[in-house]
Amino acid sequence: MSESRMDRAQFLRRAAALGLLAGVGGTAAAGALPPLAAAAEGSETQAGSRGAGEAGGRRRHPRLAFKGVAYDVGTGFLGDDSRARWNHELMRGEIRAVRHRLHANWVSIYGSNVERLVETAEVALRQGLAVSVQPRAFDEPQADALEKLRQVAVAVEGLRRRYDKEVILAVGCEFMLFTPGIVPGADFFERVEYLTKGEFDMKELQRKFRTFTAQMVKVARRNFQGRITYGAAHDLENVDWSLFDIVGLDYYSYHEDPAGHTKELAPFKKWGKPIMILEFGCCTFTGAPELGGMGWDIVDFSGDVPVIPPQYTRDEQAQADHLANMLEVFTDEGFLGASMYTFISSDAPHRPNDRPHDEDIAAFSLCKVRRKDSDDPASPYRWEPKKSFHSVARYYATH
Repeated sequence: MSESRMDRAQFLRRAAALGLLAGVGGTAAAGALPPLAAAAEGSETQAGSRGAGEAGGRRRHPRLAFKGVAYDVGTGFLGDDSRARWNHELMRGEIRAVRHRLHANWVSIYGSNVERLVETAEVALRQGLAVSVQPRAFDEPQADALEKLRQVAVAVEGLRRRYDKEVILAVGCEFMLFTPGIVPGADFFERVEYLTKGEFDMKELQRKFRTFTAQMVKVARRNFQGRITYGAAHDLENVDWSLFDIVGLDYYSYHEDPAGHTKELAPFKKWGKPIMILEFGCCTFTGAPELGGMGWDIVDFSGDVPVIPPQYTRDEQAQADHLANMLEVFTDEGFLGASMYTFISSDAPHRPNDRPHDEDIAAFSLCKVRRKDSDDPASPYRWEPKKSFHSVARYYATH
């Protein structure tokens, strides 16, 4: 196993110890303002979609104004890039598929490279998609994170002024875990270890978290005139949503009864602001929905190559059904939008004739990737839609 692969495995296992890092495995959030125009003509905002009656006393059905998917432009950690192969034409083709094959009207763009974030956002806007843009990094010093956000905010403000589709700025993601200076520790590993010991003052950690978040909001407001949000770990971070226009959540919970979701999500409605689910989903095996954001942890990294243990059966239908069910939940809750994690995971190739090493089984993506050289993350690849892709496309086309 290469050193970078060993580091990645260590990263995931340390993260698993917390049970909080939903979404990391694919690489790797109240004074309400008036709702903005819907992302697509005829869509309803959260505020106007619940409990309103139509002519004749019939109840109007809620709809998601923003029907989206998360899209990684390359998230760096431990010296790696989750999109080792990247070029403009490849990205354009994938964004075109988001618009015309998935029938989405919003793409939630995240990653570490400012140029890629802005380039992808402009391509999406030209395709007629609304966009949210989120700079994301691991162990980036706070001063560097503030400067990167400033650069992104300035660039996407230019896009917001130039195009007539919605442009939203997400100031970041799960700061308590990824950003130094909040939780003690020189790097991510040390912060995780500190938290797993359980001997800390959560009130003090939350104070530091809110101080840094307020600084990021200040930079965003100074350089961007559109709506802002944040990708919050819904079960960890106590966000002051009065600073934001939209409540943004990374949500991977599983409940057999939708009432469980209603109960868990109710506190976020008390802010009186639109809610967007920036991430949700599951991996591609039987039982993955129950594991939620921890589905990637089934991979055995102890040998020379990653192995999918034999008790896990590839099951595209389980993923497809779960995504459709969750879209129903978020629609019924009257949320502004939802984007599943994630469109593509090019670092988890599909090996159809080699089940023990079919890394796509433990991927959250709507597409399976077939590389020319499955052992080289920078090699050319083609992607094929999974059943979940078709399930989401049908939902988006008919709702």
